Amino acid sequence: MQLLAVDYTAPDADKKFVESLRQTGFGVLKNHPIEQSTVTSIYENWQAFFNSDDKLHYAFDNQSHDGFFSTKVSETAKGFKKKDIKEYFHYYPWGKCPPDLKQELQDYYQAANNLASELLGWVEKYSPADVAAHYSEPLSGMAVDSDQTLLRVLHYPPITGSEEPDAIRAAAHEDINLLTILPSANEPGLQVKGTGDEWIDVPCDFGTLIVNIGDMLQEASGGYFPSTSHRVINPKGADQTKSRISLPLFLHPRPEVVLSERHTAKTYLAERLRELGVA
Repeated sequence: MQLLAVDYTAPDADKKFVESLRQTGFGVLKNHPIEQSTVTSIYENWQAFFNSDDKLHYAFDNQSHDGFFSTKVSETAKGFKKKDIKEYFHYYPWGKCPPDLKQELQDYYQAANNLASELLGWVEKYSPADVAAHYSEPLSGMAVDSDQTLLRVLHYPPITGSEEPDAIRAAAHEDINLLTILPSANEPGLQVKGTGDEWIDVPCDFGTLIVNIGDMLQEASGGYFPSTSHRVINPKGADQTKSRISLPLFLHPRPEVVLSERHTAKTYLAERLRELGVA
């Protein structure tokens, strides 16, 4: 399995992109509308935030899940016992955020939301009729006016050797939401599960955009669009001294959206948060 970047400006970009999602659960876009300079600025500004004690003033709210999550309370992937080696900040437009960083993050949040909605429209367009029949409403409308769409600023700190044995930056997991929009990080490490025991390096050319299917879209499509396991492995050698910043936007439907006979978006999210140990 190989992930190839699709040119967003190409006339058949939508078809090729959805084919990649269908086959691998992932798609990679180049020449997309997200400004690279904005991503670079966010990475630099938030690296400074994570390097400072200011982050301690924005501890996450246990009910609303906005704010700063330290390495001590970060996620444990489903099926794993060791916490991931990471810290992160959850940004919602209604939530807490350092005032000097908020406008830039909000502008990015809106731009990434707009692109995610467009890409969801592509998925809807190329959903076979029998698959689309499962959708309780048009896919492109499920996240409209949702206050649950989350922008996570992730910081994977340098590897010091004091980490728990066998712990990695992000153990194998699937995302919960509909689609995840992820600019390439400032350091490599992201891998997607292939067939068997194979792990595939996801292209990390700076300026490309990585998109993957979440469990909610898999649920809504009756499994037609797969939510694929992925992970972030630890660096080796000199790269162990480097931090890694990542900026995923998790596109979430409104809580009342019916995903399947089993779940609304609200019940699905609650179940997964319990499994992650952060509910």
